Formats: sequence, C-alpha cells, structure tokens
Amino acid sequence: MPLLAYIKTHYPRTFSAFKYLRSFLSSIMENPTTTAGDDPPAPPPFDPSIPAVPISYPLQTLDQLESRAYFNSFHYPFNQSPVKLPPAAGGGGGGGVDLPQRPRILVCHDMAGGYTDDKFVQGGTNGDAYAIWHWYLIDVFVYFSHNLVTLPPPCWTNTAHRHGVKVLGTFIMEWDEGKKRADELLTTKESAEMYAERLAELAVALGFDGWLINMEVNLDVGQIPNLKAFVGHLSETMHSSLPGSLVIWYDSVTVDGDLSWQNQLNDKNKTFFDLCDGIFVNYSWEENFPKLSADVAADRKFDVYMGIDVFGRGTYGDGEWTTNVALDVIKKNDVSAAIFAPGWVYETKQSPDFQTAQNRWWGLVEKSWGIVQNYPKALPFYSNFDQGHGFHIYSNGNQVSQTSWNNLSSQSFQPCIEYSGDSTTQPIQVSIDLKGSSFNGGGNITFTGNLNNGAEFTARLFRGELLLSDSSIHFKYSVKSSGNSLLGLALEFSSPTKETKAVFLAASGNTLLTMNQFSRFYTNVIMPRGVTKVGEESGWVLQESSINMSGHTLKEIRAVCYKLKLEKSPAVAADKTPSHGPSEYNAVLGDIKIFSGGDNSNFPPSDSWLVGGEFVSWSLDSKGSKKLSVKIVWQPKIGDGDIFPKYNVYVDKVTSSSSENQDCEFIGEAVVKTFYVSDLEVPSGTSGLKFRIQVCGPDGDRQKLEESPFFLVKVEGS
Repeated sequence: MPLLAYIKTHYPRTFSAFKYLRSFLSSIMENPTTTAGDDPPAPPPFDPSIPAVPISYPLQTLDQLESRAYFNSFHYPFNQSPVKLPPAAGGGGGGGVDLPQRPRILVCHDMAGGYTDDKFVQGGTNGDAYAIWHWYLIDVFVYFSHNLVTLPPPCWTNTAHRHGVKVLGTFIMEWDEGKKRADELLTTKESAEMYAERLAELAVALGFDGWLINMEVNLDVGQIPNLKAFVGHLSETMHSSLPGSLVIWYDSVTVDGDLSWQNQLNDKNKTFFDLCDGIFVNYSWEENFPKLSADVAADRKFDVYMGIDVFGRGTYGDGEWTTNVALDVIKKNDVSAAIFAPGWVYETKQSPDFQTAQNRWWGLVEKSWGIVQNYPKALPFYSNFDQGHGFHIYSNGNQVSQTSWNNLSSQSFQPCIEYSGDSTTQPIQVSIDLKGSSFNGGGNITFTGNLNNGAEFTARLFRGELLLSDSSIHFKYSVKSSGNSLLGLALEFSSPTKETKAVFLAASGNTLLTMNQFSRFYTNVIMPRGVTKVGEESGWVLQESSINMSGHTLKEIRAVCYKLKLEKSPAVAADKTPSHGPSEYNAVLGDIKIFSGGDNSNFPPSDSWLVGGEFVSWSLDSKGSKKLSVKIVWQPKIGDGDIFPKYNVYVDKVTSSSSENQDCEFIGEAVVKTFYVSDLEVPSGTSGLKFRIQVCGPDGDRQKLEESPFFLVKVEGS
C-alpha cells in the first residue's frame, strides 16, 4: 500500500494534519510574502451586498448558512441557473428525474481551491481557461472545494444540465475547525435538521441538484444519531423539493464516530448509505473491494461510487494516464465510479497541449466505460461547437469580438468526437478549432488532411436518441471548404422494428456523381434543398436538407469528408479559391441546426419587453474620462421568456453624428434576465448609451439588433 494511503487508513489524525500543512505550504508558495516596505495595500473585505462584477463564492460559516444572508447578496440573482435537465428519452442516458439503472460515472471537480476562472458569472478573459467538454461520458458532476458550503458556479450547472448531467455542491467539515462546526451542527436533532433545510433551500434556489456530504472529522458516538438525522432529513427535503435530486455520502466518519476511511461499503458506513442516494468510496480500495461493496449494496449496487484520484494519491491503478485500470475493475464488478480531479491534465500541463491531452485522457474513459449521454433528444437542436472559452466571438459569420474570453454558460452541445490516438495514420485530422474564424460563438470543427478523388472519411459528431414525428425535419449547417473538398452528414436511424437505416445528406455539387458514389452505401441520398452564401468574403455556405423518417429514432450523426470521382469537375473549375493540391482536404463545420417546420424562433417585438436599470453609478478615471456601472434587467410583459436560452448584450454609444447600430459593441452574454455593466468607458461627446438585449432562440437564431429590446441611459452632463 502506498505510504500516503497507509497513513490515511491507519493514522487519520496525522493524515488530516498533513493535508492541512500541505495546503498551507501550497498557499505560501503560490502567494510568497513580499519584502518589507513593498506590501501592497490589503483589499477591502468582500461585501456581497455592494454592486460589483458578479461572482460565485462559497459560504464559510454555519452562521452564514443559518442566516440565509446569501439571498440578500447582490450576486444571488446572477448565480441562479435557469437551464433545466432534459427529460429522459426512451430509457437512454442520464437526465430526467432518476439516474439510469446501470453503472454510472460521477466526476468530482477539484482545482486550485475552486472558484478560479469559473467564478466570474458573466465570463472572464482567459481564453485558455479550464473546461470539460466530454459530458457524454458523465452522469453526475460535483463541484468541490475545501470551503464549508461549496456552491457550484452557475456556468457548470448550465452546461452540465444542457447535456443531461446532474450537478451537486459540497458540504464539508474537516480539520480542527471542522470539528467545532460539527459540534454546532449536531448540537440537537433540531439544529441538524435546520441546517439540512438551509442546504436544500440553496440547491433549489440556485438550480443545482443536491449535495456531496463529507464529514472528515472524529465525532463522539453520541453525536451519530443527530448526524443520521441530518443526512436523512437533507435527503428527504431535497427529494420533496426537487424530484430526482441527490445526496451522496463520502466515505469518511464511521457509525462509531471514528474518522476512518473504509475504502468500501461495509457495516461501518452503510447506515449513512441507507439514508441517502449513494456513497462516494475513498480512493485506497483494493481489487476485490468493488465486488464486496456490490454485495453489501445488493439491489443498490449502482449507488456505490468507487473513488479514483486522478493525481494518483494512494488510488487503485495509480490514476493519471492509467486511470482506466481502476475504471475497468469497477465496470467489471458492475458498480459506479467517482473520478476525482480530472483537472490533473490541466493543472500539470500535460503535453503537448491541453486540448490534445484532455481528449486523450477522456478517450481512456470512453474506451473503458462507453458513452452514457445521448443527444439530440429533442427539437430544436443546435450546436456551434463552442467550448466555453476562446479568442473571438462571431455572429452569423461576422466577428463581434476579438478579445480572449471564458464562459462555460456559452458552451453549446459538445460533439462526441472520437480520439484517434497519437499517430497521424488517419487521412483526416478532426479537431475543435478556437483560433480560426467561427460562424457563431468561438469555435468550429476543422477537418484537414488528404483525400483522393472518390474517397471519403467519416467522423462521429453526435450519438442521439431522437424519436421523430410525422412531420419532416430539417438539417441546416454552415460549411467553409477549399477546392473540391466537400462535407456532408451521415445519419443513422433505427426503425420501430429495430432495423437500421442510413441516410446521406450530401453537399451541393454534381447530383449524378454524388448518387453514383454513395447510393450503394446508404438507404437514401439527399441533395440539399437550399444553399446560401453568407456574405461575399466570409467563405461560409449554409446548406439545408429535409427528410421525413416518421416513427424512426435518430441514433447517430457523422460528418462525411469526401471528394467526388472527378479530376476536375465544373464546380472546381469555376472555383477561384487557390488550390491546395490534388489530394489535400480542408473543410470547416461552423454549426448545425436540426428543427421541424414549426420550430423557427418567433421573437417578440421590442415593445413587448420591460427593460430597466438599477444601481446606476457614474465615476471618473485618472484621466477624467467618465465610466458607467449599471445593472440591466429585462422581462417580457406577458409570460416569463424562459423559452429563450440566452441573451447577447450590446451597447450603442450614441453621439449627435452617429447613426443607428453604426458602432454597436458586443459587451457580453447572459443566461438570466439581468446583466451587470461594470466601469464602461464613455467616450467624450457621447450623449447616451443604448443597451440592446439581443434575444437568442433555442435553434441558434437571434433577433435582429435593430428589433431587439433596449435600455437607454443618458450621459450625465451631455
């Protein structure tokens, strides 16, 4: 047994002290003391009631939890997640109310103490910020830190819910301070239940799905009944307030009150397991422990989550690039897995770069476990392949921002691109590109390599579970390609009798050549019904095709890279794009939209919204230039507007000579109906600031700026 695991198992108090010391020393290394006389002035203490750039933050004390002070915070409305879990489809992967009855994957995110780039609710400026985009491999996501009450930043809840993944916060007590808090928590049964109700209230109000409970302290055996009351009441309150919510117990203190990690489900911790929805087993288990735990859990074996520390600290299989060793053992024994700190790839700067290393590491998870989330499940479906960070933002092929940014709430449905390995044996390399021009948002999928005429290459984009109705469905996607590089879509359907049918949505081109090349491989080959060039210089082309597959289920969408069997077709001869050689292939997929005839967004007119401003504040910078801070809020006059997933915020800096929308500047994105503008610089000669709220539909469409609701602020002294 590794030394750390041995100490943790046999000398828990020593291990706790070691953890504290390591954390303390790490903080010193990260924040070295400056020399005397050079100390910067201490920042003022954080006051959550004062208007400021909206952030996510944890609760540090039981007093903060009991008082419900969080709900009076300026930041509270910004931290609410409006994105709900989708309903389960046909008994497929997660989402909906109940977790699927199969082995599951829980991911526990622990990075640098938490609340880093992700704490900025409206987004930050780090184009290389950490992100997860392999949501199709996850059932439950836990946001973890060593604070007493860890509230997940809403960006994680928004994107996880979009992909059908449940999100939990963390309630933790550890070290000497944790023991004092535990004594207060467990003073009486009534106090234990009161704190449980406060936790449930926070989860429901902020839109996440429950709690991981980690009691890493020694307790008196007389406190155990109140601890059981706390866990049981939290589970009951969560379930009654939010059907499908979860409370997970971490393998820590035992029913005897000892802080003794069992590394399995047994009679020392089963009491707590029986009171909640599952147990997160500590990492230092042995090969037969998953089976032993499954035997103890009986018909609840999928609620046992065997822990794996990706950093390899005393974990079975040593984590890191052999994390799959533990996953294979867990899967073989038909229990669930809890992967702790997959951000190891990012924190340790694994080579050659984060994108490649991240895809390689999650490729191990997929190879061991397989895909657990399927989408699309409902219409309309839209993805622009945005990962929630990048270096520019586009809107319908036009660049609206060229600054670095991060905001996981912007992450659209992520493609489940298969990791092809470290070799370049594949003729086409498929990657998410954050640097090249996008169609919408900040990303695209790039296909580069070599193909001979008459050859094709396919790449998985999505694994779906979409049951189709009687009406036709439409596929619309944006493509940019060079020379005779063509990009189509291959669709796999399952009939009511489980028969597989393949349909090819071809790119525009020679119909006869296309049919000759593909008709023997597909049940149906469909040429696009509409082809639209976007602008004269962007290079983007919109292709739209329609199909009626009533009663069938869409199971998979693949990109098809191909060249027609023609050395030089008329289309190529007419193409003035510089040649990239006879076998070079280059294509970019900008976005994809699937919708039925009645799914097109219908945006309410501007005057049907109420738009206002709060906390208006003017200031001057060191050069005497004016700056404005204001909280903008909007609401439809009728209804709640929840059908709209996001809003883009622009500002017109109006002068006596400016024309409408001439200088409209993109300043951010909101998923709640409020946005805080902080220290917006106001150029000299500006008479007014018109903030436009561009409404965005679930199908990727967006309202015209000139028709969007707005809020006008007159500049003081103008």
